[in-house]
Amino acid sequence: MALPFSFISLFRFLLGLSYKLATIRAFLYLGPMTHAQKNVMTTEIYKEFMFEAAHKLPHVPEGHKCGRLHGHSFLVRLYLKGEVDAHTGWIIDFGDVKAQFKPIYERLDHHYLNDIDGLENPTSEVLAKWIYQQTKPLLPLLSKVEIKETCTAGCIYTGE
Repeated sequence: MALPFSFISLFRFLLGLSYKLATIRAFLYLGPMTHAQKNVMTTEIYKEFMFEAAHKLPHVPEGHKCGRLHGHSFLVRLYLKGEVDAHTGWIIDFGDVKAQFKPIYERLDHHYLNDIDGLENPTSEVLAKWIYQQTKPLLPLLSKVEIKETCTAGCIYTGE
């Protein structure tokens, strides 16, 4: 009498079942795998942009130099954090970051910041938060925004 299965197919079935049970047992006892166990790498990258803009700070004391109209060569550094794609080797293409930020950049470059909604008091802190809020919906991996208004002064906003 012929069996409805071969011993090889039975062996393969039992071997697969054994592996599945071992995996389930390991999950139940050890919990889910961590990023390191999955061999996943998380990194934070940044892309820099420079723009020129004028502003004045309306809430500084009388006679403060920042209360007068002046300009800066602002440096904006966008940080993005995420898992590195195993195929591409990156978390996002820098060209995609540039393309997504372009409409925001164009609103700032060579403009009077005080005339932009939300930037009526365009301190570095307010500017960093405004850029974060404008950019986060376009770049969900955005983790922080750094603004430098001079070589020695700036602000980092992390969305909190």
